Amino acid sequence: QVQLKESGGGLVQPGGSLRLSCVVSGDRLRFYTIAWFRQAPGKAREGVSCISSNYGSTDYKDAVKGRFTISRNNAENTVYLQMDNLKPEDTAVYYCAADSRQWCDYSYQDHWGQGTQVTVSS
Repeated sequence: QVQLKESGGGLVQPGGSLRLSCVVSGDRLRFYTIAWFRQAPGKAREGVSCISSNYGSTDYKDAVKGRFTISRNNAENTVYLQMDNLKPEDTAVYYCAADSRQWCDYSYQDHWGQGTQVTVSS
């Protein structure tokens, strides 16, 4: 049974940084494409960033390009989301998700984590 566990969320001031981690257990991370999603209060969940399992190709939602960086460490079974220059509109619950396909596709995921809260406020 594949499980995903997010950590690293918290309260940060605008312009600050956070690094989210997603630890995969129950299988080897290298078999999975990993995506980060977020859901703000009253809004639908949206894909934020993704890193593929084959060549480590990355994808970013336009709103986070240049501010967020996704990376993976297959040896540690962990995917990271470095979030810099955070804005109040980045406030949301952030989820990581695993897809057994080798490309990024936000429309379907095999497994989900429980989420971690990110709040950007002064």
